[in-house]
Amino acid sequence: MNPPAILLLSDGSKFVGRSIGADGLSVGEVVFNTAMTGYQEILTDPSYAKQLVTLTCPHIGNVGVNPEDEESSVVRAAG
Repeated sequence: MNPPAILLLSDGSKFVGRSIGADGLSVGEVVFNTAMTGYQEILTDPSYAKQLVTLTCPHIGNVGVNPEDEESSVVRAAG
């Protein structure tokens, strides 16, 4: 089972759920992306640095990744 996680917003709103990523603390602006594909490009795009990206399509991540779709060599999103 995935470990518990908390999203705490600057207005005091608190959302409790389960983590599906790396363990640890992350701080950034919460943003969203409604694209049905391209999640690898989104997460490696330097424009998403210091942002917590919410991907809204339920099928994101089902097809894996490949080097040709990277925008940079590392994940740039903060979460």
